[in-house]
Amino acid sequence: MAQSADDFRLTVLNPGGGDAEQHFRDGADVAGQGHPPVNFHGYAACARGFFHRDTQRAIVEDTPVLLLLRGDFRSSERALIELKKRGRTVAVSLKETGLHQIAQQMSKPATLQRFLKIVGQADGCIATTPEASEIYRQARAARDDATVAFIPTPYPLEDRQWNFAVPPDEQSGIFVGTREWDVPTRNHFAALLVARQLCDSTGESVTVVNLGGRKPGRLIAELKFTDGKLRLIEKRKPYADFLREVAKHKIVLQLDRSRVPGQVAGDALLCRTACVGGDGAIERIAFPGTCGDGRTFEEIGSIGQELLTNASARAEVVVESQWRALERVSFQVVRAQLAEFFARLANR
Repeated sequence: MAQSADDFRLTVLNPGGGDAEQHFRDGADVAGQGHPPVNFHGYAACARGFFHRDTQRAIVEDTPVLLLLRGDFRSSERALIELKKRGRTVAVSLKETGLHQIAQQMSKPATLQRFLKIVGQADGCIATTPEASEIYRQARAARDDATVAFIPTPYPLEDRQWNFAVPPDEQSGIFVGTREWDVPTRNHFAALLVARQLCDSTGESVTVVNLGGRKPGRLIAELKFTDGKLRLIEKRKPYADFLREVAKHKIVLQLDRSRVPGQVAGDALLCRTACVGGDGAIERIAFPGTCGDGRTFEEIGSIGQELLTNASARAEVVVESQWRALERVSFQVVRAQLAEFFARLANR
């Protein structure tokens, strides 16, 4: 079922998952009502393919399949058996790929056993992070490394409707990109402390998302930001509206050390703003000079200080991040990588 990049289509299957089926035959419409074209939906969108939760619907599409592994992997295992019976080329990927998430999923013997079995029987594995690709290679043991690929989650950077840029002279403040107090590797508390220090030293305001209600609100209040300098977003917004909020800021700040795919940086790319901190895959690809990989919190704070007060330095980061991202995570580039990878699997 090998295809050229031009006519390549892909079905992403999340068996039994909560997301409704969705097609991207006409690309990713910014005004669409479905899931935005990010994370695993991004793979389907860049390939003008499909996202399904029902295995039979995925089979009907008659395309290669990226099968997501979630929960206890039972539904994924059944889906793999059915897809292989129908002759589909199937690559698999863990749906949750932060290192803490992978460790949590593999903490039960039965789930670990099922994971090793699925990874061994699939045609290949697609990793959203370099770390996940290493895990898949080890799990496949004697298999050829050509059956495992790190392909970063794509973003529609070439599509004008997904350009949320705001003129630099209209940007102000710091947007805190994380929001999870209860995930230690997010370092959300530390990020708020750094944001508060930057607020005090530069006079820039800080925007924080709080969708958790009173408890996170009380925690934020304990930090006692300068009056009038803290803004809370407490209602969930459609993705495009959320990006419009992010784009108003000079920098997006985070201290995440979870080795995730990197949607915080992906959002910053669509907003044409600078991302500071974080060690996700997209952060390391697009923002190597400002990401958190190998840097202390103090160093990240110093980078934030420089970008908040130096418009030229900030503009340079944005321009460089865009050309790096166009070369590595644009829809066109990732679609070609997916087509080449599945062609390789089909020809083995």
